[in-house]
Amino acid sequence: MTRQRFESLVAEAIMLIPRRFRREMKNLAVIVEDEPSDDLLDQMEIEPPDTLLGLYQGTPLPERSAGHGNTLPDVITIFQGPLSERARDRDDLAAEVRVTVLHEVGHYFGMDDARLHELGWA
Repeated sequence: MTRQRFESLVAEAIMLIPRRFRREMKNLAVIVEDEPSDDLLDQMEIEPPDTLLGLYQGTPLPERSAGHGNTLPDVITIFQGPLSERARDRDDLAAEVRVTVLHEVGHYFGMDDARLHELGWA
């Protein structure tokens, strides 16, 4: 799948987030990269055959103080390679992208992995 089409799947997944939550997603960049770097995988203590599908980097909304401002955007990175390798077909890829985007946005809103798992976003 081309990068452009994959980015469209990511954008579609974001649009599925209810508007009231999308309105709260401020100073947040969502980017697509091919693969997580070896350094990132080492830093996160992820060893093959495991990999990373997405990553949220920033300060979750509930942890921000009144002084939180004038900062670089939080970043959600979606990794095209691992998601594409995991998917059986195009529909499955779209579903995997949706779950990954929701999972990372959940971290932005302060949800931990246990709560995301309960919601089916893990």
